Amino acid sequence: MQPASNTPQTVHPVDQMLPVWKLGFYGLQHVLTFYAAAVIVPVLLAGAMGLPRAALEHLIEADLFTCGIASFIQSAGLGRYIGVKLPLLQGVTFVAVTPMIAIGVAAGGGVQGLPQIFGAVIAGGIFTFLAAPWFGRLVRFFPPVVTGSVILVIGLALLPVAANDIVNGQGTGVMQNPVNMRNVAYGLGTLVSILFIQRMFKGFVASIAVLFGLVAGTLTAWFLGDASFDGVLSAPWVTVAQPFYFGMPTFHVVPVLSMLVVMIITMLETTGDVFATGSIVKKDISSADITRAIRADGLATMIGGVLNSFPYTCIAENVGLVRLTRVTSRWVVVAAAFIMMGLGCLPKLAAIIASVPLPVLGGAALAMFAAVAVVGIQTLVKVDFDNLNNTVIVGTSIGLSMLATAQPHIADHFPAWMQVIFGSGITLGALSAIVLHLVFNFGNLCSSEQTVEQDTVILETPVWNVVGAQDKPQAALGQAGRAQTE
Repeated sequence: MQPASNTPQTVHPVDQMLPVWKLGFYGLQHVLTFYAAAVIVPVLLAGAMGLPRAALEHLIEADLFTCGIASFIQSAGLGRYIGVKLPLLQGVTFVAVTPMIAIGVAAGGGVQGLPQIFGAVIAGGIFTFLAAPWFGRLVRFFPPVVTGSVILVIGLALLPVAANDIVNGQGTGVMQNPVNMRNVAYGLGTLVSILFIQRMFKGFVASIAVLFGLVAGTLTAWFLGDASFDGVLSAPWVTVAQPFYFGMPTFHVVPVLSMLVVMIITMLETTGDVFATGSIVKKDISSADITRAIRADGLATMIGGVLNSFPYTCIAENVGLVRLTRVTSRWVVVAAAFIMMGLGCLPKLAAIIASVPLPVLGGAALAMFAAVAVVGIQTLVKVDFDNLNNTVIVGTSIGLSMLATAQPHIADHFPAWMQVIFGSGITLGALSAIVLHLVFNFGNLCSSEQTVEQDTVILETPVWNVVGAQDKPQAALGQAGRAQTE
């Protein structure tokens, strides 16, 4: 009979289960910072297609409910092959907005245009699920010079979104003039509140600084008459997401092809977010991890098409929140997933969350998006910039990203299929980093393929168990819950 081992098995901080009350607070913080991004896609789509208010309300409820399902799949995982099991919240990708509007309008607009959109979404989800293993094998094309560029581009390209929210603007493509300084005060006041709590407190209180800032900003705006909870009274108590609520989906070649292009871009965005999160939580990312993450996106997108929602991907806002709070447990996102499913079924709760003013959300988003950019900078520290090729790759990627971000109407003059690329600074910058890396390092990549395949086989086993003592938390340094990577 084998003697029992007295050595306690170390649990990676990502897999650490926290007390239920902490999960609730941390999960709510994720939902509050994410809510505006969650509902904006249905709002934009409804406005462009002329949908009635009842249809918009159903789209928002279906979106929130499916966001919860998608986040659960990604963070909790379904078996060994679906879901990356990292603290990644899922939401509708902005890349899909313009193509979906074009599909809906071409189909006649209004409610009658929705079945074609949902058909294209379902087809896109199937394609993504099946293409995940192929895309996962491309991980060898993502060394630090590429991942660092992509992560930095994500953070920088999202900062104008936070700035637009702070001034309560009409979109990042519209310069707000004049600026209402009252809105700026709400945004900067929220930011100062977050910084104050992080500086003056430690432990649990410091880790929910964003939640405190959002609550304080909302209550201040309500006290001064700039926030309203009137929508809570008119919202129904309970609703249920009904499959195919707007009719059975229809499948047409051109809409499906346009959605496939969207999903390819979405796979790229998910890859960047997974690498960013892996860097934050001190976990190496393998090709198998990318495959599992993209499979989860594909499955969530298929479910979205069935439940009258849209394509799903990882949300950078919440990647920044993980970096800012250093709360890395994936079960926090699982808690947030259940909260979002509840919001999708309980419109009154959703109406309370929706009462947070945009300038207040913008103040919190400013800190979180900047935190994502910092992760990119930390990754680029590993890059040898004495090699001129790396300087060209990083500099050109950032430059092209800022071109599309600062002048978004450049995309208007390109063919429709190219607008998906040039209409997003994140997409253009990320593709530039990958393509330039291929151009400047093609020979080296071909010669290193065998080595990468061997590394991938090793990493099929959970990284935390393989690296052993080198990656265990450093209790002697008082950094419980953090891991040291070699």
